Formats: sequence, C-alpha cells, structure tokens
Amino acid sequence: MLVIFVLLAILPTVNHGYTVTLFADILRYATLTVAWVIFSGPTGYMSLATSAFYGLGFYIAAVANGPLPFAAAIIISGIAGFAIAVFVGALTLRLRGVYFCIFTFALTLLVQNVVMEIERLVTQTRGRFVVNETAEAAYYAMFVVFLFTMVMAIMIRRSRYGLALQSIGEHEEAAAHSGINVVRSKVLVFGASAVPMAMAGAIIATRRTYIDPGIAFNLNTTFLPVLMALFGGMGNLVGPVIGAAVFTYIGEILLTRFPDLYMLIFGAVLILAIVFMPNGIVGLAQMAWNKMRGGRRAPA
Repeated sequence: MLVIFVLLAILPTVNHGYTVTLFADILRYATLTVAWVIFSGPTGYMSLATSAFYGLGFYIAAVANGPLPFAAAIIISGIAGFAIAVFVGALTLRLRGVYFCIFTFALTLLVQNVVMEIERLVTQTRGRFVVNETAEAAYYAMFVVFLFTMVMAIMIRRSRYGLALQSIGEHEEAAAHSGINVVRSKVLVFGASAVPMAMAGAIIATRRTYIDPGIAFNLNTTFLPVLMALFGGMGNLVGPVIGAAVFTYIGEILLTRFPDLYMLIFGAVLILAIVFMPNGIVGLAQMAWNKMRGGRRAPA
C-alpha cells in the first residue's frame, strides 16, 4: 500500500494530461466508496444520500473558491457536510431498512430542489460559474482527501464506535440492551462519512467551468459508490478501493469506445459480477487462495 501511495503521489510529475485526469477520477470514486462503506458496511443501512453531500460540496466550492483559498473551500465543504449529515441523521436514523433507504434517496432530491429554488429566487439563474483549478492541484487535493478518508475509516473501524456499528449491524436491539447508545453512534459515524463526500464534490467542481443542480446532484453519484463497494467486496477497506478503480476504468473504456452501448454493457457486467461474485473481487480472490492452499495441503 505504501508503494502504491508513493506512486500516486509522484504521478503528476511523471505523466500529465489524460492519465492525471483518469487517476483523479479513480481517487474520487474510491473516496466516495470508502466513505459510503464507513457507515453502511458495518450497519447494513443502505444510504442513498451520497449525491446530496457531494452536490453540497459542488455549490460551496462555486461560492467560496476564489474569494477564499482552494484548501479553505474544501475544509468548509467538509464541515458543512458533517453538520447537515448530523442534523439529518438525528432526525432519521431511528428509521430502519427500506424506510431509511427511501428517505436518504429523497434527501438528495430535496437538497437538489432547495438549491434550485434558492438559485431561482435569489440569483435568478439556474447554475453558477466556478473558479477553476489546475488538473495537478485538483489531483493532489483529491489524493490528500483520499488518504484522509482511508485513515479515518481505519481509525473508526478500530475504535469503540466501529465495534458499536458492528454490533448494531448484527443485532441492533441486543446492542442497545448491552449499553450502546445506538442513535448517537449511528449519527456521529454517518456525519463523519459525509465529510469526504462533500470534500470530493468541492474538488471536482473546480474542474468544471459551469455547474447547475442537475450536474451537482447527479443520481449516478448516489448509486455508483454502492455498486463499486459490492463489486469490490466490503469485507475490508481494500475491496471498495479495488472496486472503484476497476469500475471507473471499465466505465471510461466503455464510454470512450462504445458510447451507444455503454449502459447496456455496464449493466451486464454488473449483473454478472453480482451473480458470480457475491462477495466481490476480494472475496473471489480469497476463496481462490483458500482453495489453492487446501489443495497444496491435501497431499501432505
């Protein structure tokens, strides 16, 4: 992992243009996927609010980047994402199952329409122009946010909150009876997972000249991290990163070479992956490795 991080850090000095843009895209989806897994992985709560926090970061960058330094706009986006996620989580994390899933999906639509109405009533426009940053600056910012997300995910998993989330995912009533403050644990970790989502949105916004609610709150950003996590496997934090990298690269190839059949092929690949790899790429690799080890031990 250290070697991979070093290679990613020096990539813009070795290669420019398309490769930097591609890897920035991979880091973006890896960040969103790991952030989604931080909360939804151990608890089993299917959150579809990723696009709400990501789009919030888009609009904060459009307003703050320029008057404030780029780093300040990113930090403000993270703080705003945490605050809104904690507020929403305090109201809704008593819901479970499909009810929570539906509400988080509705939250994305709600935030999108609120932003659209504010733009219509206050600025009399549909979108905003954004102060651009260079591809290298956006890449390094995305790289730092990705590292921050990985460190945060590891720390949460090894903390008492991580143990609490595992207990909640296995049996929520038993966790509550054992003394765990179930609502507080869910709300705080849900808020923490929203921080890198909003930061990623703020960074990617600076690579666009113009944004509007349809671009910022694109529903693909809600569903793709979920699919990438399932594709890579959620048993550990390596799986979501691998799933994001492979999915992003496959999507880039299909969109470039087969633009008319892009969604059809993409959907077929996804269905095959879910049917034949229920535990993701990492789960398939672990199963193959265990079979190889078992085969080697049998003759002895």
